[in-house]
Amino acid sequence: MKTILAFGDSLTWGADPQTGLRHPPEGRWPEVLSRELNGAAKVIPEGLGGRTTCYDDHGGPACRNGAKALQVALASHMPLDLIIVMLGTNDIKPVHGGRAEGAVSGVRRLAQIIDTFPYKPSGARPKMLIVAPPPCCAGPGGVPAAGRSIAESERLSPLYRKLADELGHAFFDAGSVAHASRVDGVHLEAAATAAIGRALAAPVAEILG
Repeated sequence: MKTILAFGDSLTWGADPQTGLRHPPEGRWPEVLSRELNGAAKVIPEGLGGRTTCYDDHGGPACRNGAKALQVALASHMPLDLIIVMLGTNDIKPVHGGRAEGAVSGVRRLAQIIDTFPYKPSGARPKMLIVAPPPCCAGPGGVPAAGRSIAESERLSPLYRKLADELGHAFFDAGSVAHASRVDGVHLEAAATAAIGRALAAPVAEILG
């Protein structure tokens, strides 16, 4: 059986935009993906609300820096066959600069970590799938939560695709199958995150070959 690490933020954790609590397992994309793969792979969910690609954010109760957390996750769960990274929505908060380029630089850093980590056994480097999160939309007051820019969120997908092509990693646009909830303009309803899990099944099966 293959092993997959699903590394992301609250969209991976399964935050309900209505309550802020967690969707049930059938409404979280890692769990849905695992079910869709029908025993061919185990999917380890590693989502944390507020997580950035590589930037410190001390406004929460846990380390939100993805570059720091990824190294711990790799060491904890290796050997791994595939790492799916879906981050960037928090990088475009104004407090982190608010620009899509910052998220791209962060994903590049995560790819470097994946490519160079001292795995056991030596050389057991997992493949990487870069997933662009669904763009933000207008929430209360006409803007997404935390003052995010809708325009910057829409830039993530083409920039991530370009980065994936440059680095030789796989790419998937989650915005092609899911949309942010208008409750807050950022988070996903259960049906939307489940749709991501179902849509990822075919490309993931192809990557794992």
